[in-house]
Amino acid sequence: MGWKNLGEKPVVQTPWFRLNLAEVELPGGRRLDHYLLRLPPVVLAAVLDSRNRVLLLWRHRFIPGSWGWELPSGIADPAEDLEAAAARAALKESGWEPSRLRLLMRVEPSGGLTGSVHHVYWTEQATCRGEPAAAFESERIDWLPLSEVPALIAGGQIRAASTVAALLWLHHRRPA
Repeated sequence: MGWKNLGEKPVVQTPWFRLNLAEVELPGGRRLDHYLLRLPPVVLAAVLDSRNRVLLLWRHRFIPGSWGWELPSGIADPAEDLEAAAARAALKESGWEPSRLRLLMRVEPSGGLTGSVHHVYWTEQATCRGEPAAAFESERIDWLPLSEVPALIAGGQIRAASTVAALLWLHHRRPA
């Protein structure tokens, strides 16, 4: 028997998230209040080239105060197709337009606090369209060998949970 959500009340609402207060019933009947963060779908694009390299962005994340390699990502608009949103985000952030994307995985990065689901797509086809529209989002854009992923994760150069999960899965499925 799991926890039951008996209802939620909004506390804060923005275009990027909603903070709600839920009344929760635990197994055994005890009730408590629990804050939760509702986020729109997040999409990521893992783009591989013919040399088994993956397109990554070197980013600074000011909230944890860290730098790291990440897959291009973004928030899907409510009526937007998730695959199209992943392609849009990749083009906007990297200048590379992926095509023929396929769903790789869905990840819930922090299920105890958020209702966020990250939808990771992947492809081996992309076309360079020039400078990215959102070049400010990363310091570098580079193609890194998939074979180096475990060492980059172990060295703390890839920290974002959804990027880690997707790259480890691709590394496992496509060894060098």
